[in-house]
Amino acid sequence: MNLEKVVFGFFVLLAATLNFGFFVGDIDRPELHNGYELFAAVVVSLIATVLKFGDRTQIGAVHLATSLVADLLLIAASLVWAYASHIGPTGLTGHDMASVVSLSAGALLANLVSVVLLVVETVSFHRR
Repeated sequence: MNLEKVVFGFFVLLAATLNFGFFVGDIDRPELHNGYELFAAVVVSLIATVLKFGDRTQIGAVHLATSLVADLLLIAASLVWAYASHIGPTGLTGHDMASVVSLSAGALLANLVSVVLLVVETVSFHRR
């Protein structure tokens, strides 16, 4: 068993599941979406991105691209949440929360593509 592949797979799956956990719930109800969960999703997604830098294959490049997309969307969701909560004149409204959750949904899609790539790569791996 390759420990590097285990750690890589762990962080890819953890990033997807944390993002999914944040995403679930009515899109416009802030009380159903935990800010700490979004923060954890951002941190784990960034860790997964760093782990993807070493792979020089074509599938590794696509892994990195999906991870960068997820990072960008999760960071944007965090910035929208922070702005609406602390700077915006009305506080965090349902409209703002819908934007945050929509950005998280885009990141979730990128995470799911990464998980599918990981499964395809694992299934197509031939032992020598």
